Amino acid sequence: MRTPLTLLLVVFLCTCVPAQELLPPETGVYLERVAQQRGAMLLLGGWAVGNIGLGLVLRANGMGEARRFHEMNAIWNTVNLGIAGFGLYAALREPATMGAFDALRANVGFQKVLLFNAGLDVGYIMGGLYLMERGRRPEADTDRLRGYGKAVILQGSFLFAFDLINYFIASGRTAAYGPILGAVGEGIGLRWVF
Repeated sequence: MRTPLTLLLVVFLCTCVPAQELLPPETGVYLERVAQQRGAMLLLGGWAVGNIGLGLVLRANGMGEARRFHEMNAIWNTVNLGIAGFGLYAALREPATMGAFDALRANVGFQKVLLFNAGLDVGYIMGGLYLMERGRRPEADTDRLRGYGKAVILQGSFLFAFDLINYFIASGRTAAYGPILGAVGEGIGLRWVF
């Protein structure tokens, strides 16, 4: 009785079975996620560069509320350009291969960041509405407050749409990880709740 158990124990301890396979770089779902992140950061960077350039030119030629609107667009998009640069750098440094579970975790992490940002975007829109309301007061710098308010509403609205569209694209990919990770079916398994 001891010999079969000992033999079974030796076979068990000497067998090396990976918990998950590495996803080869040609795996479609992995490439889609990386391509989406790169594309999203390029789009955000393009939006930022366009707004900075146009904002500076139109600010120089504008007056009153329009001048302040373009000024804020240029200021706001310096931050967007920094975020896009950092995000693109991170996406370009993505490893060539990644375990299926790690790839799923990266996709879900990207989704969480996008949802958090969408919440911030609503706050930006509300802040822009507040600035416009403040611009109605008699003692206020009306042109600055209304111009800045309209710019913040525009930028917040763009970012809200940007974040939600990217979230829905990323969340549509989550189900594709099931066949890669392997379905548990009935029996004992691991349940990951977000």
